[in-house]
This record gives sequence, structure tokens and C-alpha cells, in this order.
Amino acid sequence: MQRSTAQATLACGVLLLAGTLFVGPSLDLGGSAASPSTVASISTAATSDSLTGAIGDLQEGLEDEPEDHEAWATLGGLYVEQARVTSDFSYYPRAEGALEESLELRPEDNDDALTGLGALANARHDFSGAEEFARRALEVNPANSTSWGVLADALIQLGDYDGSTAAVQEMLDLRPGLPSYSRASYDLELHGEDERAREAMELALTSSISPADKAFCRYYLGQLAFNNGDLEEAETQFGLGLDAAADNPALLIGQARVDAARGNEEEALTGYERVVGARPLPEYLVEYGTYLESLGRSDQAEEQFAVLEASQLLFESNGGQDDLTSALMEAERGDPAAAVEHAEREWDLRQNVDSADAMAWALHSAGRDEEALEYAVKATALEGPNATLLYHRGMIEASLGMDEEARTHLEAALETNPYFSPLHAPVAQQALDALGEVE
Repeated sequence: MQRSTAQATLACGVLLLAGTLFVGPSLDLGGSAASPSTVASISTAATSDSLTGAIGDLQEGLEDEPEDHEAWATLGGLYVEQARVTSDFSYYPRAEGALEESLELRPEDNDDALTGLGALANARHDFSGAEEFARRALEVNPANSTSWGVLADALIQLGDYDGSTAAVQEMLDLRPGLPSYSRASYDLELHGEDERAREAMELALTSSISPADKAFCRYYLGQLAFNNGDLEEAETQFGLGLDAAADNPALLIGQARVDAARGNEEEALTGYERVVGARPLPEYLVEYGTYLESLGRSDQAEEQFAVLEASQLLFESNGGQDDLTSALMEAERGDPAAAVEHAEREWDLRQNVDSADAMAWALHSAGRDEEALEYAVKATALEGPNATLLYHRGMIEASLGMDEEARTHLEAALETNPYFSPLHAPVAQQALDALGEVE
């Protein structure tokens, strides 16, 4: 619930970020003259229906021209996107087959297929593989803005934040628009530049045309507000997004999140039920299950977690790996040994703030708080405050008797976003109260 990541700087200005300058394009959004790649034509916020139609058209065209390597590459990218929006991970093998067919037809100078394979690797959480494919694509065509986006996504997951920032800048210079502005917004948020993150996302909104793209931007503007505890602005943005796309699941979850924070139990439950019934994405199932737990509805929460486990198995059977979610879930549900095992596997694959947090919380659940603290410090190393990560660190410090440090981080968590979790925000407040006032 915390990261507003668009996963996908500012026009006419200079943004100072972690020692790196973001120099925005001109006001006319012209940027470089580089043309978009085939894969880049896919909408960042495409809907399932539009994707189904595009996939059908491509399949029909390939029956007449089966040696069209560009069409195969585009089809592979569409399959990756369809898996994302439907949570049907069986599209991953189809994507891989289409992209490999494109490479077989054109083994050299095929940056679109390599970029598509990078996007697929990112979707499967093979971030090292995604980096490799993106760099190979950029060797072929350094002006492929989508390749820079795939590289940025991979690097941020691998914990190379400076490298990701540089890749986002390259993408923005080549092709300013929704994909580059939204990535810039996330990068800025990670580094504590929330106001500039909002401005970058507003530029993404300005460059959006379709209702789906506008809804995408409204969601992330709303989530930026929510992450800072501004429920009124969050509700406004989610509402404006729903005006453009009434059934958008992310916006519906956002509104349910606001209702939960305000204590509107029935409205929140209705919103969550509506979304997970239509789109059982892992992050939605975790959030809904956690909300049910906060209401004392443990049996109903377990139903959601059971669906999550089935979804995770399907993800893994189609080439994915998500030990991060499993580590955090096992830490919460009372299997510390399994939590640590999952967290260690995730840490071996990537060392970023999220995997550090998973290690910290898993070790804490196992009673290994001295080890946990080392990872909690890593998890809170970036400038951008994250209430959940701060809460985890504060609870670990409290367990170690580090009262002053625990008080600092628990206060920071609640000041950042007092609604960060319907289950854990009250626990944070109770722990803070137990620590008492500074003497």
C-alpha cells in the first residue's frame, strides 16, 4: 500500500536528485526526434478489452504474414501487458514464444524483441535477466526509449538507484510522455521529492489522451497524496480518475483504501470485494486480507490469503518468482522459519530497500532482532520516507530496547502516513505510547 510506484522531469526546469540533474525537455514536449519502437506503442495503462482486440488483430495478421518479426515482437509485448492487467500468468509463456519467434526471424538488430524479453523478465521478477536484455537492446538501438524504461525498472529493483535515475533521464530525453514522466515521478518519490514527484505525474496526465491513461495518472496522484496522509486529496484524485474510467480496479482499491482509513467499513468492504472478485491481483488480495484481519474477520482474511497462495503458485508455474510477498506474509502469519527462507532467497536475487525490509521483518519474526536491525537500516536508507519501512525499523528497535531510536522511527512512520495500514498503524501508536515521553 505504501509505494505509489508507476513503475513505467519536469518540463522546463532542473531537478536536483541524489546528486543527479534531471533536465526536462522543452515545454512543447518535443524532446528528441527519435521515433518510438514497436513495443513503445503499447499504452502504459491499456485495458484488457483493448489488449484483447489488439492481440486478435495481430494474430490474424500473422496468419497472412508469419515472418513479420515486428508483429511477433509487438504480440509478445501485448501478452506481457495482458498478464499484468488480468493476473492471468499463462500469458507469460505465450509472450516468451512470440518474442523468441521474432528473434529467430531476425536474430540481429532486433531491439524490439530484446526489449520485450526484458519486460517479460521484469514481470517474472528476473531483474538481472531484464537488465541484460535491456542492455543488449540498447547496444542495437540507444534511441529506443522503451529499452531505457525496461532498464530503469530492472535497476530500481536491483537496488541500483543511481543507475535507474540515469536510465529514466535517458528515457525522458528521448521521448517525454506518460511512461517517462511516471517513472520520473516514482524516482523522485523514492528520494523524498514528493512535490516534484506530483508535478511530474501531472505532466504525465497532461500528456495523456485515453481515459485509461488519465485514470492511470489520477491513481498515482491519489496514491502520492495517500502516502502522505492526505485523504482529501487522495479521494479527489481517485474520484476524478473514476469519472474517466468507472470500473478501473486500481482507482476502486484507492477509494476503498480511503474509506478504510476514515472508518467507513461497509464502503471499504464493498470496494475491496468488488475489485478482488474481478481482478484477484496479489497486491489486492494482500491488502484486502489485511483489512479483514484489522476488523477481526480472520476466517474471511484466510480465504483471501488462500486465493493469494493459489495465485503465487500459478505465477511460479509460469516462470515467475515472488519470495518478497511470501516472506512478508509468512512473517505476519506466524511461520518465521519460512519467512526467513523466502527473504534470504529474495535478498540473493536483489538488494534493494524492499528486499532489505523483507529480511528485517522476517528476522524480527524469528526473534533475531540484532540481525534484523542491520537490514532495517538498509531498508530506510533512501531519502523518501516510507511509513511501513519506518514502522518495521521502529518495532525492531523497540524489541532491542533502543527506546529513543524506536520512538524516532515510529513517530516518523505515523507522521508520514497515520493510515499506512489498518492493521499496523494502531500497533505503531500503541508501541509509541508504551515507550512514553522523552525524559
